[in-house]
Amino acid sequence: MLLKYFYDRALAQASYMIGCQETGEALIIDPARDITPYLQAAQQENMRIVQVTETHIHADFVSGIREIAARTGARMYLSGMGDADWKYQFADANTVLLRDGDTWMLGNIKLSAIHTPGHTPEHLIFSVTDTKMATLPLALFTGDCLFVGDMGRPDLLEKAAGFANTAESGARGQFRNMQMLKALPDYLQVLPGHGAGSACGKALGAVPSSTLGYEKLFNPAFQFDDEAAFVAWLLADQPAPPRYFAQMKHVNKQGAPLIATLPEPQRTERYLLNDILRSEALVIDTRQQNMHVSCALHIQPTDSFSTYVGWFVNYDQPVYLICAPEQVHDLVGKLRAIGVDNIAGYFLPDEIDAYSKPLRVVDAGEAADLIRKGALTLDVRTESEFHDERIAGALNIPYTDLPKHMAELPKNRALLIHCQTGIRSQIAASLLERHNFTHFAHLDGGIDAWKAAGYPVEQD
Repeated sequence: MLLKYFYDRALAQASYMIGCQETGEALIIDPARDITPYLQAAQQENMRIVQVTETHIHADFVSGIREIAARTGARMYLSGMGDADWKYQFADANTVLLRDGDTWMLGNIKLSAIHTPGHTPEHLIFSVTDTKMATLPLALFTGDCLFVGDMGRPDLLEKAAGFANTAESGARGQFRNMQMLKALPDYLQVLPGHGAGSACGKALGAVPSSTLGYEKLFNPAFQFDDEAAFVAWLLADQPAPPRYFAQMKHVNKQGAPLIATLPEPQRTERYLLNDILRSEALVIDTRQQNMHVSCALHIQPTDSFSTYVGWFVNYDQPVYLICAPEQVHDLVGKLRAIGVDNIAGYFLPDEIDAYSKPLRVVDAGEAADLIRKGALTLDVRTESEFHDERIAGALNIPYTDLPKHMAELPKNRALLIHCQTGIRSQIAASLLERHNFTHFAHLDGGIDAWKAAGYPVEQD
C-alpha cells in the first residue's frame, strides 16, 4: 500500500492519496479544489486515480471531488448518511453513496465507512486495511471528527450555516464518537483532515498524524467520562467561524463549478479604478508596503490570505486584485479555494501609483507618544488574545467585527490600531479608511514590537 500526504498551509487542510501498488490504482481522500498535486503525485508513482472520496460536506474550502471525477473519470464515494438538509445534490451514476459499515476495495486495499455524526450529520471516518499484509485495519482517516489533540467542533451548522439548536446535539454526537474511538485498538494511526490553524477546532496540534493510543492518553477529549462535562468543554471557547463558511456548505452540497468553466481574470485598465471603487465590487490591494488605494481592502498575500478575504467578501459581487502579474495565478487559486469565482480582473501596482497614498504607520515609541497625547488604542486581535495580554486602556474589537462597530468609534479622536504583528491592523486601517476615518495610525509590528521595545502590557 502506498500512502501520500498533502497539506495546504493556507487552509490548514490535509488530504491523502492511497495507492494499491499491485494494481496501480489510487484513491484521493478529502481533495482540495486545486487537484494538480494529486495528478502529479499519481503520475510520479505510476498510479491511476480511479476513486475519490471525502469524509463530509466541508465548510472551510471548496472540495475538489468533482474536479477529480471530471478529469480522471474516478468514481465518487460520498456519504449517504445525514438528514435531508445534508444530502449531496450532485451524486450521479458515477457515485456510490456510503452507509455506516459499508466496505469497498481499491485493488487489495479494503476501506470501511464508519458513521460519526457530530461535526456534521453526514460525517464518516474511513478505516483502511492492506489485505495483502494484514486482516486488521492500519489507520483511520478521521476527517473533522478527531484531530491531533482535539475533536472537531460541533457548532458550525448553527453558527455558520444558520441551523438553529444543532450545536448541543452535535456535541453529544461527538461524545458518542469519542466513546466509540476509545474502544478501538491503540495501534491505529490517526490521519486527520486538518492541522493547527484550522477554525474547525479550537486547539489542533501541529503534528500531522498520531495514534489512537496517544490520543487516548493526551487528547483532552478522551479525559471525559461525563457527557454533560464533555459537551460543556467542547462548546466552550470555539473561535468565531469565518463568514465564508456558510457559502462553502452550500457550494459543497450543490457541487462547485469546474475550474475549466471559469473565466480567467484579465488585466484591467487603470482609468476604470475609480468607477469600480464606487461600485459594489471589492478591490483587494495586496501590496506589502503601506502604499494603499483608498476604499480598497488592504490584505497582504500571506498564508492566511484566503481566510482574511473570506471574512469580507460578498459572493454576489465581483472582486478585483491589485497585484504583480506573477502573483495573479497564486492569488486567484487562493480565492477559488474558498469559492470566490467572480474575479473580474487585476490592476498592476505601478499603474495605479497615482491613486495611492500611504497608510500611516508608527513604531512603538511613536505609538506610546500617541497614547500619552490621548489616542484611543484599538486592539483588533481576537478576544482570547486580548485577555492573554494587552496594552493598558485598549478597546478590543476584532478586525473581523469592525464593520458592525464603526458607529462606536470616535472620528474626532486619534486611533492607534494594533494586532499581534501588524498584518490584521493593516486590514483594519483600510476598513476604517473605507468608512471615512482619517485620524488613525497602525502599529508596525503590533504588540510584539511594543513588548520588544520594553513597553508594558496587562494580563488577566
